[in-house]
Amino acid sequence: MDRIASLVLLFLWSSLLSHGADRPNILWITSEDNSPYLGCYGDLQAKTPHLDRFSEQGVRYLNAFSSAPVCSAARSTLITGMNASTLGVHNHRSSVPVPRGVVYYPQVFREAGYYCTNNSKTDYNMSINGKRAGWKDVGWHESNGRAHYRNRRKGQPFFAVFNTTLSHEGQTTEKAYRGRMKENPPRRVVPPAKVILPPYHPDTPAIRENWSRYFDNLSLMDKWVGEKLHELEELGEAENTIVFYYADHGGALPRGKRNIHDSGSRVPLIIRFPEKWKHLAPENPGETSDQLVAFVDFPATAVNLCGLEIPGIWEGRPFLGPAAEEREFVYLFRGRMDERYDTVRAVRTKEHLYVHNFSPHRPLGQAYTYPFRVLASMGSWYEAFKAGKCNDDQARYWQRKKAEELYIIKNDPFQIRNLIGEKDHRDVLNDLRAKLRDEILSTRDTGLIPEGMYGRLAGSGTIHEFAQSESYLADEVLSAASRAVRGDLGAGFSFARKCMQHDSPLIRYWGVTGALMLGGEGAPLKDDLTELLDDPVYDVRVVVAEALGHLGESAKALPVLVKVVNEGNVYESLAAANALEALGRDGAVPMATVKAVMPKKIRAEGARVVEAIEKIR
Repeated sequence: MDRIASLVLLFLWSSLLSHGADRPNILWITSEDNSPYLGCYGDLQAKTPHLDRFSEQGVRYLNAFSSAPVCSAARSTLITGMNASTLGVHNHRSSVPVPRGVVYYPQVFREAGYYCTNNSKTDYNMSINGKRAGWKDVGWHESNGRAHYRNRRKGQPFFAVFNTTLSHEGQTTEKAYRGRMKENPPRRVVPPAKVILPPYHPDTPAIRENWSRYFDNLSLMDKWVGEKLHELEELGEAENTIVFYYADHGGALPRGKRNIHDSGSRVPLIIRFPEKWKHLAPENPGETSDQLVAFVDFPATAVNLCGLEIPGIWEGRPFLGPAAEEREFVYLFRGRMDERYDTVRAVRTKEHLYVHNFSPHRPLGQAYTYPFRVLASMGSWYEAFKAGKCNDDQARYWQRKKAEELYIIKNDPFQIRNLIGEKDHRDVLNDLRAKLRDEILSTRDTGLIPEGMYGRLAGSGTIHEFAQSESYLADEVLSAASRAVRGDLGAGFSFARKCMQHDSPLIRYWGVTGALMLGGEGAPLKDDLTELLDDPVYDVRVVVAEALGHLGESAKALPVLVKVVNEGNVYESLAAANALEALGRDGAVPMATVKAVMPKKIRAEGARVVEAIEKIR
């Protein structure tokens, strides 16, 4: 359908609704930390009868993706209808100021007369008017463990969200699992010995036990979903309500959440349309859709289904209702996870996944304190790796990444065979590179800006406003970053030197990062790096010091890193703590030396880096 015809239909639909026709209710049912590990998606191990039955009543999406593979960035994308990477709120558990013009979807529904409830997770990475964003700031009528659409006025339409943590990674611990199974007798949906492991996981008792518990948790989650659907029926609202079921991102076990591959970003999505609203469904009940959709599209879709105007600032596209659009690809992003820095951007088509790692010197399996604490499988995998008991596919999780990755989904559903460098796929690679570049530039993605620089660059405004302005040299920064991580630093390191002398701290940062990527091969740049040890920007100093540490200049590097840990803002301090730990982990500096110089009291997430050194390494 062409755009003019779509707009005409949208106008007619909106006009009809505005003249007294009913609007549908919208119910979002959300589970945490699960990929499409459901019976209705063909998983042979899962026992999910309620969702399987729900799938027969609705449309099951085969290509639905969380825009970010972690809860806070994903939820920030959902609540704003914008990529968290555009707003600068893509780093896990942060509180970044956002501009006044941002429109939150509960506000749109509320202004249209809907009663809006959230039960109960918010977890937005934003600050509004100088304080961390709360549920009232984004437009909810209620947001707590008791919030419910039954509290609305008689006849009032509702938009309601219910969220469960039953499938969360933290629910696989011995304490959580045993405590919950007292109320729900153990079923052992899949006994540990019969678990079918993904090829990237080594076969260890702890990994089998975690997977077994996880499938039990999924069954409890499924029961909870069934209760929410039954409740809707009992209250007489099932025939008035379009129901979405989805997960907030991919699976709980290692290489699931926090990772941009399908195991971390692909989610189940099932949408049920009652008879009254079946004309809005893309397929018949029980059928599937292979349409590409991402979280950034969810608010626009819900608003469109209800005949409301989609705010112009939103980046998402409606995939249902009048003026629905189909995507050629979805855009995926990953920033800091917990206390560990990483920067990854990707595009996913129906056939391919292309990943650009802007921190290839950091492995996928960084020493995240929380996953090591709650997932026995994390430590078990790492110990197997250290003992040389992992094959190449399993060991890769703990090793330095490639700058780029390319996968054919049909042939490689687990994305373990990287096709970068194979001539047969050169055209596809170039096409996806161009798509990713265009998306980064068109959205003015903030992900190539170090978190510690936000305040310096934004001034009295927001990092989003800076990135949208002419002051942000987006094209130059992206070129510098891409060339740095690919090792394309020019003849005689001419490009690297040019970047390192640039007026922009962002381009200096990426020029120095290029030197860091070289390791010992960057020795000809030692003098250039040394000149930047007193760079006015701490984020630049941190990368300079780490690069020099790998060149045998620990006497110069360590005092600089310790200084930044002690004096920098919270994110500069965290970056410096990570650099210190990396020098010890990589063997450039004895770990004993790193432990000796690492300040014992550092702020916020930085303290968890110290814990990782002491307890994991």
